[in-house]
Parts: sequence; structure tokens; C-alpha cells
Amino acid sequence: MLSKLLFSGVLASAFILNACSGHQDAVPPKAPPVPIAVYKVSEQAATYFNQYPATVTALNEVEIRPQVSGYITGIYFKDGQYVNKGMKLYTIDQQQYQAGYDQSVANLNVSKANLARAQQDADRYQELAKQDAVAKQVLDHALADLQTAKMQVSAAQANVRNVQTGLRYATIYAPLSGTIGISQVKMGAAVSPGVTILNTVSANNPIAVDLALDEKEIAHFTQLQQKGTKSSDSTFTIVLPDASVYPYPGHIYLIDRAVDPTTGTIKARLVFPNNKNLLKPGMSCNVRIKSSGTQQLLIPYKAVVEQMGEYFVYVVNGNTVSQRKVSLGTRIGDKIIVKDGLQTGDTIASEGVQKLKDGATVQTGTDTTSGTKAR
Repeated sequence: MLSKLLFSGVLASAFILNACSGHQDAVPPKAPPVPIAVYKVSEQAATYFNQYPATVTALNEVEIRPQVSGYITGIYFKDGQYVNKGMKLYTIDQQQYQAGYDQSVANLNVSKANLARAQQDADRYQELAKQDAVAKQVLDHALADLQTAKMQVSAAQANVRNVQTGLRYATIYAPLSGTIGISQVKMGAAVSPGVTILNTVSANNPIAVDLALDEKEIAHFTQLQQKGTKSSDSTFTIVLPDASVYPYPGHIYLIDRAVDPTTGTIKARLVFPNNKNLLKPGMSCNVRIKSSGTQQLLIPYKAVVEQMGEYFVYVVNGNTVSQRKVSLGTRIGDKIIVKDGLQTGDTIASEGVQKLKDGATVQTGTDTTSGTKAR
């Protein structure tokens, strides 16, 4: 009985060892090729819009500040109204400036009277000197007094002009035609030059839109500026904050003189008509710049895989694929522009990319470029 048990144990051990040995020698089955459709990259004529974040700004805007101190005694406009250049906007208490002006005019008149008397004395002594009837010293003193009187008149005239300027500055006029904002002061408010801002007037038609361009785009925008635009041209349009498209096209007004070395960008300014005052200074918008008929590398958008904010495609090399990072441009329908990472003639996976990984074996199917079987 014992011998039978020993024999059974030996057989069981041998069976287990044989099974373990067979498991170690087994090779895992090779993953089957992933079926994919392919697309051959090529340049195609594309019409699309590039969008740039931008800010609406007034072409001409002036902050209204007082040039004399005092109390506001008059406001002659309604907040937000359109004002014409030269229209009276504010008055500052003129009493002290009027009194100073009257005093300076009186002093000028006294100086003129003294000048007239000095002139008479000088003329009289000059006649007497010709007859040798007066001492030369007396004539010299008379001529000196005459010169002093002339200088006093000049000083009095300068003082009148100075005081008159202060009196004139007590009334503030619109420096340009445009829309005036909400008044920053009320009646009776004390104002001081260099401290108080009374209001702001901006010319809003036409109006400017500023955007920042990468320095690589300077040559392209310079060409667009030199080419010019017609009133019916739709090269430059605006997308408003509510996602609607502004109905009137614009044109390039200027490109700034220098690139900002910290950002590598340069400011470009476009100008748009603003007849209905829909565009307000400070408004954010997107500028759309139309590019028509240019040759671009286009690939199906579904061929792109996004990973951690970066974009990749799978390039087909024989029966395997390799992952390649790409830089993308504007999406056009079901395709997208490739700025960098691919070249004309590259073949990429256009369907089945969700099942792929770098180095995967593939079985190519339909060529989505031509609709035929890929080789």
C-alpha cells in the first residue's frame, strides 16, 4: 500500500514539473496588425480665416484736465453725447482770474502813463541840450528814466497776457469732435491742474483695432498693407464678443515701428468704420484675416491625436507606424492645416488611430486621399 502511494506521488510531481516547464517555454501570441486607412499628405489650395485676439481703441482720444485751479461753476453737455470741436464743456470760477486781469490792465495803463511822461521829459531835455541850456547829467537821467518806463510797460503787458491766459483757461472747450464720457466731477467740485481728470473725449468713427503679431508674420502683413484694400474687401473682419461678425470690413492702418524684445511681437493697427457706434474703446474682439487660395498642407482632422495639450499623427513606414508631433493651424471643415511636422508625400493613418501606439504593426486599407486601396 505504501509503495503505491509513493508511486502516485512521484507521478504527480512529474506531471506538475512537466506542466511548469511547458508554461515557461510558451511564447505569447503576437498582436495582430491594426487595420487602418491611410492618407497621403499633399499641398492643397485653402481658403480660411486666421484669428487674432484684439482690442478696440480710439484713433484719437484726449483726457480733459483743468489748467487752473478753482471750483466748477458750469457743465454744458450731457454725459455720452457727441460734441463738436470748440464746444464749451466746463467753466471754473472766474472771479479771482477776472479780478487779477483787471488789476493787471490797470497796472499796464499806469505804466503807459509813466512812459508818456518820461518820453516828454526826454524830448524836452534833448531840445534844451541842443541849445546847451541843460546839464548833460540831467539829459542822461531823463533818457534812463525813459528806458525804465519802456521796460515797465513791457513787463506790465507780459503780466496782462499771463493773467489773461489763466482767465481763458477757466473756460474749457472740446479739443476735438467725438463722444464725451461720463463727467468725473460735479458742479461745485474743486479741481487742480495736474491732479483732476474732468472727462475724456474720443473720436469713434472711424475706430481702431489693435492686435499683436508674431515677428514671423511681419513680412506677410507688410505685403497686405502695401496691397491695400477696397471698401468691399473682406480680408479683415471682426468677431464681436457675442460671436457675431461685424458687418463692415477694415484695413491695415499701420504696423508699429519696433518689435517688443520680451514677447517677440509687434503691434498692428486696423481701422474700421463705426457709423452705428457698435465698437467701443476697450472692447475685446477677434480679428479674422482671410487667406484665399494659398497652398497649405492639409490632413484629415480625425487623424490628429491630442496628448497633454500636444498634437500627434501616426506616420506609416511600411507595415508599422511611428508617432510624430505636429504644429497645427486653422481648421477648415473636416481638415486642418499642418504648419510643422509633416512634409508633402508623407503617409499617415487617417482612421483607426485610437487603437495605435508608437511602433505598432498595421494593415493598411483604403487610401482616403484617392479612395483606392493603398499599396
